[in-house]
Amino acid sequence: MDNIALYIHWPFCKAKCPYCDFNSHVASDYKFEEWGKAYIKELNYFKKYLKDKVITSIFFGGGTPSLMSPLLVESLIAYIKKTFKTAMKLEITLEANPTSYEAAKFSEFKKAGINRVSLGVQALNDADLKFLGREHSSKEAIKAIESAAQIFNNFNFDLIYARPGQTLEKWEKELKLALSFNTKHLSLYQLTIEKGTKFYTQHKNGEFVMPEEELKDNLYLLSEELCEKKELYNYEISNYAKSGFKCEHNLNYWRYNEYLGIGPGAHSRVMLDHKMSGIIMQHQPENWLKSVSEKNNGIQSQTLIEPTELLIEILMMRLRIDEKIEYSALERFNITYKEIIPKLEKLNDEGLIISFNDGFKSTQKGRKVLNSLLKYLCF
Repeated sequence: MDNIALYIHWPFCKAKCPYCDFNSHVASDYKFEEWGKAYIKELNYFKKYLKDKVITSIFFGGGTPSLMSPLLVESLIAYIKKTFKTAMKLEITLEANPTSYEAAKFSEFKKAGINRVSLGVQALNDADLKFLGREHSSKEAIKAIESAAQIFNNFNFDLIYARPGQTLEKWEKELKLALSFNTKHLSLYQLTIEKGTKFYTQHKNGEFVMPEEELKDNLYLLSEELCEKKELYNYEISNYAKSGFKCEHNLNYWRYNEYLGIGPGAHSRVMLDHKMSGIIMQHQPENWLKSVSEKNNGIQSQTLIEPTELLIEILMMRLRIDEKIEYSALERFNITYKEIIPKLEKLNDEGLIISFNDGFKSTQKGRKVLNSLLKYLCF
C-alpha cells in the first residue's frame, strides 16, 4: 500500500505581505461551516483514490490557517482519521502567525489534533517586520515562540534573511536570539523578489536595494555554522533540524512522493494509471466553493506530467536534500536517464554531485548552486 501526504489550503489572511506570491486573499469574515462542508466534499471526491493509500502527514497551509476555527480543524482531522487509512505516527502541522490572538489558540489547536505548528515569524526586530508587512511585533513573535515551545513538542518557525540593509553582524545577533529558544526545527529563507508581488514593483522602481550575492552567500554560511553549533543540521537548502525532527510532510515533497492538495489553488502530484499526474484547484476561493458545490471538486486542470518535465521536477526536488536518488526510482517513472550520466560524472569531479553505482546525490556545495545544476543537467 502506497503512502501519500495530504495538504489542506486555507486561503485567507488578515493582510497580504509584500513578498508573498502564495494563493492568499485578505478577508475578515469566515464562514467556517461552509468551508468545512466543502473540504469534506472534496475529500470524498478522492475517496476511491485514497482507499489504497496511507496518509502519512496532514498539513494545514495558507494563507493563515491559524485563522481557522479550532472546531473546524478538529472536525476535519476526525473525519480524515475515520474515513481513510492514516499512519500510526501521523504528523499534523498547522501554519500560524504570531499575533497575540492566534497564539492564544495554540492549546485549542493541540486539543483539535495538531501536533506540530510552524510559525511565520520572518524577523525578530520591529523595523524589518514593518518592512516585510508583518502585523506582529518582535515582542509578540517571541511570546508566540515561547508559547509554542510550552504547548508543542514539535514546532518550527520561519525567518527571512538577506533583507535590504542587513549585515553579517545584524544577522548573527538575530539568529543567535532565534536559536536561544531551543527550537528543534528552523526554516531560514533568503528574501527573493517574485513577480506579481508588491516588492517586485517597489524593487523595480528602486525603492530598496537587495544585498550583493557575496553577502547572501556569507549570510548562508553563517546560518549553517550557527545552526550546527546548536545541533540543527541543514537537511534541505533552507531547513535545519535536530535528529528526529525533520518535517515529514515537506520531506514527502522533496522525495517526490505522492501528495494530494485540497482547497483553493492547491496542487497535487498523484499516480494515475502508473503515470504521474498534476492537479491544480480553482485559484479564487469563491470559484473553488462554487465548483465543489456543483461538481464535488474544485479541479481547474488535470494533466499527465511528460517525461522531460518529470525528470526536471524530480531533480529539482530530490537534489534539495542530502539523500541519494536511486536510478531505480527514475525507472519507476519510465524516465530515460542514461544521457545525464556523463554530466553527473563531470559534476562529481567538481564536487557538486556524489555518484554511486546505483544513483547520485548533491553535495552541500552543489545544493548552494542548485539552479545551475538543474540547468546543466536538463537543458
